[in-house]
Amino acid sequence: MAETTQAACTDDSPTTTQTARERVLAALPLPPLDGLSEAQVRGATCVWDGVALTSLTAVDLGPRPKRRPGGTYQWFPRGCRRCVGRRAYRYLFDHAPGCEHCQKSPTCPIAVEVHRLIREGH
Repeated sequence: MAETTQAACTDDSPTTTQTARERVLAALPLPPLDGLSEAQVRGATCVWDGVALTSLTAVDLGPRPKRRPGGTYQWFPRGCRRCVGRRAYRYLFDHAPGCEHCQKSPTCPIAVEVHRLIREGH
């Protein structure tokens, strides 16, 4: 089962958009690595639905650590814009209820970035 993490809303620096995007993408739950095809693991196809990706359709989800006997390694999953938008939409339901920034203002950097990802997915 995929694990979801809560992205914090504490960075109000000028690079918030980039930082928030990386935080949101890192928080999106992925399917188990063991059940993915070689193309999905390599990032040639979407990690969720297996559709072929191009430089225009792929969203890099950031490095993810994977433990295995003898150590840990990084893999670099990618998703299609549609699947990323759908996962971001679901993530917003986990994020917003516990976020003080979301409760007070529509300018939470995490929520703003989630909305961008949702729009990019359509």
